[in-house]
Amino acid sequence: MQFKDYYQILGVEPTAGDAEIKTAYRRMARKYHPDVSKEAGAEEKFKGVNEAYEALRDPQKRKAYDQLRSQGYRPGEEFRPPPDFGRGGGAGGQGFDFEEVFGSDGSGGAGFSDFFEGLFGRRAHGSPGPRGPRPQGDTRAKVSVPLQAVYDGGHVRLGLNGRQLDVRVPKGVKPGQVIRLSGQGDGGGNLLLEIEYAAHPQFEVDGRNIIHVLPVAPWQAALGATVSVPTLGGSVDLKIPADSEAGRKLRLRGRGLPGAPVGDQIVELEITAPKAVNERQRTVYRMLQGAFEENENDG
Repeated sequence: MQFKDYYQILGVEPTAGDAEIKTAYRRMARKYHPDVSKEAGAEEKFKGVNEAYEALRDPQKRKAYDQLRSQGYRPGEEFRPPPDFGRGGGAGGQGFDFEEVFGSDGSGGAGFSDFFEGLFGRRAHGSPGPRGPRPQGDTRAKVSVPLQAVYDGGHVRLGLNGRQLDVRVPKGVKPGQVIRLSGQGDGGGNLLLEIEYAAHPQFEVDGRNIIHVLPVAPWQAALGATVSVPTLGGSVDLKIPADSEAGRKLRLRGRGLPGAPVGDQIVELEITAPKAVNERQRTVYRMLQGAFEENENDG
């Protein structure tokens, strides 16, 4: 399999903090979202951005990835994981407990290859499969559920270790909630799925509330405007008050996740200046500059 540099994909340094990674993800997801991007290969780039963020936003997965990355692999280079990876004495002596994070003994068996399938989108080359039947009993696993499925509820197809599962997701299901699939675990036991929310390119979750960062033009923020805003229930019109500043938060009541009570959607304004592409637009920018500098000098 080929190594991927997730930091390079998101355009951040390996020392980047959580907030910087989140900001980079938002920017890249907006840029390559298939619904808005006209760039060639945007859909594949969008998938790659989501894959990178899924790995780096989780502290334990990021630690595992950093341990692997420290081996010096380059993007596109074929590799196989080192034999002692994830067993406490791995790269850099990190003492990483593979079993605690990924539910495997870290010996390169099924759990190890499942980790790489989840992290890199495919099974690690040369990794052996399951080593014989396991005794019957409950099997626990975490699954990432799309935010739209959490909002809508109903049946959804979820991938788990190469399997496709038909899972009935309760409307408004919470992170950490467990869904039980009878007889679908190891050895015919039950499969207990612990719910996580999958990353979304437009929305973040804060309890039952949904947070959306909305780019607006300077004149929309200064003069006020009515704009279309995406929500999980469809686009709605939002009135932006005049004299709004960057970071201002506006509330769409009842547009968050279902529950008791239902959540709201918080729209955070991000003021972005469009690029001037012709002389007329550059002239307008120069006039704007002059008007504001004149005002500052008068003060």
